[in-house]
Amino acid sequence: MNDIRLSKWRFHYGDCPEAWYKGFDDNSWEEVAVPHDWSVHMPFSREYSSGTGYLAGGIGWYRTEFCLPEELKDKRIYITFDGMYKNSQVWCNSYYLGKRPFGYATFRYDITSQAVFGDAVNSVSVKLDHRDISDSRWFTGSGIIRKVVVTAEEPVHTEYNGIFFTTPEVSKEKAAVKVFTPLVNETSEEAEVTLTHSLVLKDESFLSFRTELSLSAGERREVTLEDCLPSPKLWSVKEPHLYKLVTEINASQRNGSLISSQNYETMVGIRSLLFTPDKGFFLNGEPLKLKGVCIHHDAGCLGAAVLPSVWLRRLESLKEMGCNSIRMSHNPHMPELYDLCDAMGFLVMDEAFDEWENPKNKWWNGHNVYPPRHQGYAEDFPQWHERDLTDLIRRDRNHPSIILWSIGNEIDYPNDPYCHPLFETMTGNNDKDKPAAERQYNPNKPNAERLSVLAGNLTAIVKQSDTTRPVTAAVAFPELSTRIGYIDTLDVAGYNYKEEWYEQDHGRFPDKPFLGSENSHSLDAWKAVRDQEFIAGQYLWTGIDFLGEAQGWPIRGSYAGLLTTAGFQKTSYFRRKSFWTDKPFVYITTSREDGENGDTSDNSSREWKEMFRSYHYLPGEGIEARCYTNSDSVELFLNNRSLGRKAYDDSLGYISFIFPFEPGELKAVGYEKEGGQQNNVTDALSTSGAPCGLRLECFSPCEESLSCNKEFIKSILQNDGLLLKQIEITVTDEKGYPCLTDSTLLSVSIEGGTLLGLENGDLADTTEYASPVRRAYYGRLLAYAAAAPEEKTVLTVSGSGLKERSITL
Repeated sequence: MNDIRLSKWRFHYGDCPEAWYKGFDDNSWEEVAVPHDWSVHMPFSREYSSGTGYLAGGIGWYRTEFCLPEELKDKRIYITFDGMYKNSQVWCNSYYLGKRPFGYATFRYDITSQAVFGDAVNSVSVKLDHRDISDSRWFTGSGIIRKVVVTAEEPVHTEYNGIFFTTPEVSKEKAAVKVFTPLVNETSEEAEVTLTHSLVLKDESFLSFRTELSLSAGERREVTLEDCLPSPKLWSVKEPHLYKLVTEINASQRNGSLISSQNYETMVGIRSLLFTPDKGFFLNGEPLKLKGVCIHHDAGCLGAAVLPSVWLRRLESLKEMGCNSIRMSHNPHMPELYDLCDAMGFLVMDEAFDEWENPKNKWWNGHNVYPPRHQGYAEDFPQWHERDLTDLIRRDRNHPSIILWSIGNEIDYPNDPYCHPLFETMTGNNDKDKPAAERQYNPNKPNAERLSVLAGNLTAIVKQSDTTRPVTAAVAFPELSTRIGYIDTLDVAGYNYKEEWYEQDHGRFPDKPFLGSENSHSLDAWKAVRDQEFIAGQYLWTGIDFLGEAQGWPIRGSYAGLLTTAGFQKTSYFRRKSFWTDKPFVYITTSREDGENGDTSDNSSREWKEMFRSYHYLPGEGIEARCYTNSDSVELFLNNRSLGRKAYDDSLGYISFIFPFEPGELKAVGYEKEGGQQNNVTDALSTSGAPCGLRLECFSPCEESLSCNKEFIKSILQNDGLLLKQIEITVTDEKGYPCLTDSTLLSVSIEGGTLLGLENGDLADTTEYASPVRRAYYGRLLAYAAAAPEEKTVLTVSGSGLKERSITL
């Protein structure tokens, strides 16, 4: 049987204690599509937590029904939830299945004994409780935020997430292949089992190996098979070749009659990875700097109910920038995102927790605005951490993209909550804006030495399920953590914003690999990685703006990203691209010279000056044009008149021109150093006219981003459950030139489909996400729409003074 995707549900906001019962009448409930996040359908209000984006939580109930064919009566039936936030309780046909507090966990229930078949209807009820909305430092969402699937398996099968594919030795000539498979016989008789593994690439089998064994009734046995694959296609960031591991389990009685036949398919990659203390990171024996970004799991107006195609668009943009690695901050993300990283060639740091047995500060009235609150995962950590961590490792360990397991983020943040007597001898160990009592030793707070014990235990849990990848953590306070044994428990030391300690601690821990697990966007932070061979890489905070961790009303999210919540590229994106890519390019940005957008008195402050992708100022006004480029020099032209040619300045990270504003066109031309020849990269920026038009473009992935895994990526997107379309809307002048300073109120309507949401990237815009009206932000707006599968879908956009425009999806 094919998996049954449970996408259509009924939803009730608020408690409904009788809704667990199969015969409960839910006809008055709202019909919703899962994944579903009820928080983003609520109004923003400063009455809620700034940490979670000023959006409501509460209690919610979901119910759905499905049928199972009669021929499945002898099978094992399971229901799998990829993520429900949070405190889930589940019933099937009025039978209570269990609870799971952790909202990011993927888990399943065996419903074989509860299921009914044929014309009989199965009922599933889910209760979620997210009343403690200050339980996180970022937006979590509320609801069944990831997909739900019902599956059937034969009675002789492998354990859930049991298959484990590894490649102990890898070269271009051959790869040693090892597959671990825990087999289970849930019949009442002995079974003769043939276990076969095949490696398939583009529908051609390249390797097949098998074994035969007997399993008594009720027996569980672990089986490991090994073989060698000649001339393997290696998985890399540039050519992420994926094989399909087909596992076949045939079970027969002693007389030869077939009991069952079960197949599993697992996408795998053949690659080697190595972190070294002196030379950094190696992939397939070649050195590689990790050019990474941290991401949270939301997508603006979609909240936490994100579909794979949204991530495809975002990852495609990050890849073009030169990013080759993703840190899954600070929790397990949706499974399809890891599939896309496999298929597109991203390396992944997979992170489990943001707090352990003691809660961190959670901000209610703005980031670092006291007093904090202290709800969160710490309440569940003692009982659930081993299961949650183990489930994460076993779910994700076959992804070739994953190179690191992170057991925690900034658990050692000083006085939040852990403390230590050494604080009395340390300065600068905490945020200067905190109250004095929060910046000194407090014997009543948990002792930081406990961290080394906890970290050791968590590392051991990881190693029980995977010894092929190193364990790390994002360390906030290495000044202390290197003295209390915390760093010693980690295979790789990850430092957050502590580049100044790299060299010294490398000397103190000569056998320990180091990387920047979270870093600022500064040029100096990049140089600390670029210019020191032993540092494996860095992860910028962040790659994409996100909801929550807000500074204070009405700002409801973080602007820390290189992409907005709408996935649009900021000017800082192109600055980073100039650091991280070799493909020649040049990009013009402008701002007023007078420092209105930032003090320009020195390089460090000039670095953070806000620059704009527009050329629209007052006549004669002093203008700075910054060219972000990886060319050796750039010549700038204003209305075909040269303003000079300047060499790239590595102390600035850009090329700057100062001149009085004159309307028209700026054009930048890049040159190579050798011979001073033009390298055929140019960019132009023109003064736009009055806004009067609209441009609508529906996102379509470029062939390059699909790489060598086009069919696999298509299968991921087809599993959306919706025909999701992403329409980029741009306000233009009469010549079609973008008006990137415009903020016209735009209205969006749709025929034949469903408008899922509008996102402009403006985190100060408190318009309800459910509204079909939203202002353009810097001249742009993104619409998410679900196209109708069997009829024409037309999306129409209008705004005051603008010519209405439609697009057929």
